[in-house]
This record gives sequence, structure tokens and C-alpha cells, in this order.
Amino acid sequence: MKSFSKIFGLAALTLTAALTSCEGEKDLIIIEEDLPIKTSTLYMVGDATPNGWSIDAPTALTPSEEDPLIFTYEGVLNPGEMKLCLTPGSWDAPFIRPAEAGLEVTKAGRPAETFVMHAGDPDLKWRIADKGIYKLIFNLRNWTAEFQYVGEVPKEPKTPIETEVLYMVGDATPNGWNIDAPTQFNKESQYIFTFEGDLKKGEMKCCMATGSWDAEFIRPTVDGVEINRDGVADSEFTKSTGPDNKWKVTVAGKYKLTFDLQNWTIAAQLLEEAPEDPQPGEGDAIEAEMVFAIGDALESGWSLDAAPLLKVSADNKYIYSGELKLGFGDLKFGTVKDFGAAFIHPVNAGCSISKDGVADNAIDFYAGDPDAKWRVNDEGTYKVTLDLQNRTIAVEYVGEGGGEVADDAINTDVLYIVGDASPKGWSLDEAIGLTKSADDAYIFTYEGELNVGEFKFCIDRAWGAKFIRPEVNGTEIDHNGMVAQKFLYYAGDPDNKWKIVEAGKYRLTLDLKNRTFAASFVE
Repeated sequence: MKSFSKIFGLAALTLTAALTSCEGEKDLIIIEEDLPIKTSTLYMVGDATPNGWSIDAPTALTPSEEDPLIFTYEGVLNPGEMKLCLTPGSWDAPFIRPAEAGLEVTKAGRPAETFVMHAGDPDLKWRIADKGIYKLIFNLRNWTAEFQYVGEVPKEPKTPIETEVLYMVGDATPNGWNIDAPTQFNKESQYIFTFEGDLKKGEMKCCMATGSWDAEFIRPTVDGVEINRDGVADSEFTKSTGPDNKWKVTVAGKYKLTFDLQNWTIAAQLLEEAPEDPQPGEGDAIEAEMVFAIGDALESGWSLDAAPLLKVSADNKYIYSGELKLGFGDLKFGTVKDFGAAFIHPVNAGCSISKDGVADNAIDFYAGDPDAKWRVNDEGTYKVTLDLQNRTIAVEYVGEGGGEVADDAINTDVLYIVGDASPKGWSLDEAIGLTKSADDAYIFTYEGELNVGEFKFCIDRAWGAKFIRPEVNGTEIDHNGMVAQKFLYYAGDPDNKWKIVEAGKYRLTLDLKNRTFAASFVE
């Protein structure tokens, strides 16, 4: 959509010569200016925008009455990044972007300047430096963007939050992402809650009840507000079901956190910094009461519940003996069934496991990032030996196939529905749990409203985990329901999903023993 003269100049000269020889001289029309971007809709997406990074529900701009190709937005922008798209629903479509990466928008605003539009890399975005009310003017006729700072966001009076308990959950907290048993604060007075203890590097948010990701959480006003040696970068917090903003602890250590639920503020004080982590492959012996294998190199995938335990040898080494498969072929080991806990990793991400053994026998033990994993490059049966005393791994290739065959039944206490057809959309944190039958541990049901859209099921709230999917992508469900059909259970691609083509109340039934799924229309 940019200048045709630059792209087709040489071709145009050749074409002119050809036309002259055939029909005599004719004038060649060269379009120098940019062509208008013709669209009736324009949206912005990013953590600087009201709806965050939701590509399915981005924030809309309004077309001008005088010129439908001039779009405006006036409202709050948060510190963060943003870009624009013509339609929702796809990260692969072209985006409107600044002419250079990280173009900063401050209270000084930005005058009208040229933008670019393309799909893919480089993923250029505007960066909002100052929170405030802005007026955005995007002229799709002449490819310009203007940012005007209107003023500060008025502070609304806060209603004190009444609660008897306050918890925090996240991989930075002592109890990790365990929503059933999150870490509890001490109640000092009616509105003051404190915590004094160790925090790891990672993320956290707060809640006032256990057992549900669907409740309101206490969060920072923008995602990624840091907690470190200097305290907390922004003392204000908010209470909402989304977007899923979280605080980020960047320095591990012993902290004192104070939440004031009357004034909606948080204070953080680092009391004692944790010692630096040992270098990869070095350090004390790894203490463990059990070790399990997890990853898509295993039949059990990323399911904590189904992860196979390693056997303990006479010399106190942990041994996995069984099949390792390809696909993405990633593998790591855990000692506590909590994704927020420390895992056993290779020193370098993608460390090869193959018929020749393992590329590097050193192991590391830590929580959080970088989430390095072993990569299986040859499918077959292996004997993997972990020496936790000396922090080493040994791998022996046994042969093709012959690995233990996993039980076809899927064992789990929880099952979730996720997708834009479900009431909670694509949010894994807020995904709705199905009801487990009291009479049959393998039967799970969901009865409720479903929108027109797609969905699938998961056991673990992680995009890299296995999902329950239809055998055929886009299998449709309408008021006639769907008789019981076999489903698939795997991680990665192809990302098959069921499709609701008629909104309404449905009853969904999954049989995890026989791996079947049925749907009926209730009303």
C-alpha cells in the first residue's frame, strides 16, 4: 500500500518501452502518495490500553463523522506498549505501528507523524511512558498518528475493602500458585494486613478467598510493577477480575509487605536479600523426597497429576525407565508438584537427549526463568539416572519402542473449559471448572451458557500442557447437540477445537476413562 513508484519503477520503464513499440507513446501514471487504508473499524491492543493484550476484545477507536478514515480515542492509557489492528482475533494480521521501535509517548504528547503497517517482525510498538488521559488521532487517509495529552486520571474515592483474610498467590510466594492453600497475611487492624517472610523471584497477586480463580483479585494498576530493594515501584493497587496484572519480585529475599485496604496501597521493604544462586551445575546436593518427570516428551505431558515418579536406586539415585517421544520433545524433572516450585533443569536450554546419550551431564535446580528443558531428538526407550548428590544426569538409550504403555484413562481431580465460547473466554486463570461425578471419578460435566465460538478442555492451567480436543478441528455443536465421540489428548499443534454455532445453554459430558465427549442442548 506504499509508493508504487519505488516498487515498480524498473518494471514500469520496461512496460513503457513495450507499449511504445506496440501502440506508440502513452503516458505512464505513477502513484507517488500512500493509498488510504480503507476500513470501518480500528482497534488498539497492548498493556497500555484498557483491554490489555486481548486480541479477541481490543479497545475500539471511533471513526470521525467528518471523515470515516480518521479514527479517535479519548481515555486512559497506562504505562506500557501498544499497536493497532483493523479487526480483532488474529496476531498474524497486519498491525499499524510506529515508524521506529519503542517510540515514546509522554505528557508532552506527540505531533502528527507517519506510521507504518505490516504483519510479523519487526514488532514495532508505541511505548506510553506516563499514565494519563490521552486523545489519539489516527488518520488512515494520510498514514499519520497524533497523541495529545489531555490530563491526569482523576482519582476516584476508594471504598475500604472489608475482609477478615487476605492471601497472596504466585510463584514468588511461599505456597506458589496453589489457590486452595495460598499464603495468608496477618491482620494487624481493620484494614492493615502484613506479611513478613521470604519471597522468590517471580509474580504474585492477592485474593480474599481460596479455591477460585474466578473471584476478584487485588493487583497492581499495570502489569509487572516491580518489588525489589527500593520497595514497590507503584504503591497503588486495584481490585478486579482482569486484566491479569501481577506484581513482579525481581530481587529474592526476606520482605515485609503491608497492604492498606482503606487507602488501596501497598508498601514493600526488603529486610534481607537472599544469597546469589549458585552457578549452573554447581551447588549443594538437591534435597528431595520424590522426583517426577514432566514434559511433552512423555505420554503424561505437562500434567502434574499424571507425572510419573522416578524410582530410587540402592545408591540413592533417581531413575526413569521408559519411552521418550518426539513432538516438541521437551523434558524436565520436579521434586514438588507445584509449577511455582524449583525444578531440575539442564544447564543450557535445549540440551540434547539422543541415542548418543545426553549432551551435557550437569544439572541445575531453580524456580522460574529461564525455564531450560532437555530436548529429545531420538524417539525410543531410555534409562535416565539423576544423581542429586553430585548434580549430574546420565542417559542410556535402550532401543526403539518397548516403553511402558500408559493407561488410556486420564486421572485427574480437575478439568477446565477454555475458549471464546465459554463465559471466561481464553483466560486460563479464570477458566471454569467442570463438575466431577460423585459416582464415577472419570465423568466430568459442565452445564451452562456457551457463546458462538471455539473451546477445548485442559487439566493444567498452562498453554504448553496437553489439551482435550476433537479429532477433527472445527467440529460443530448446535441445538441438536453431539453424540458421544472419541476425543484426542495432546499438547502443541494441530490446535483442534470444538465450535459452538448456536449460542445457548448446554450440558457437556466427558468420560476420561473411555475418552469420549458428548454435548446436549438444554435451552
